[in-house]
Amino acid sequence: MPTRTASATWKGKLRDGSGTFKGEMGIGGSYSFASRFENGAGSNPEELVAAALASCYSMALSVGLDAAGMTPEQIDTSAACTVEKVGDGFQVTKMKLTCRAKVANGDAAKFEQVAQATKDGCPISKLMKGNVEMTLDAALA
Repeated sequence: MPTRTASATWKGKLRDGSGTFKGEMGIGGSYSFASRFENGAGSNPEELVAAALASCYSMALSVGLDAAGMTPEQIDTSAACTVEKVGDGFQVTKMKLTCRAKVANGDAAKFEQVAQATKDGCPISKLMKGNVEMTLDAALA
């Protein structure tokens, strides 16, 4: 399995500085205090964590559904990453996954079982397990 890389550069102090990031495969953007802790323009690390979880979950759910005898046609997943002040610093405290899936020969009860198992089993979920409260709202579309 390959090792993936990304890099980031920050210039200046926290409140008036700015940064850029890029991944080896083309993802990239800029970020600042305002884009991270307020509603300023740009990206932020939490958005990237949410994207990583949503994409990993969707792929892993596809595998789980196929193994359960269901045929995934389309899986739409969003993730909301909450960062909060905890003690003297900040911490990612919650991840909320929302998933709607179009599944041929889908059974709602079986889908729910596979969706919940995937929440705990995809690689990015495992990275967060025990550190971040994770919830899932999954349903057949």
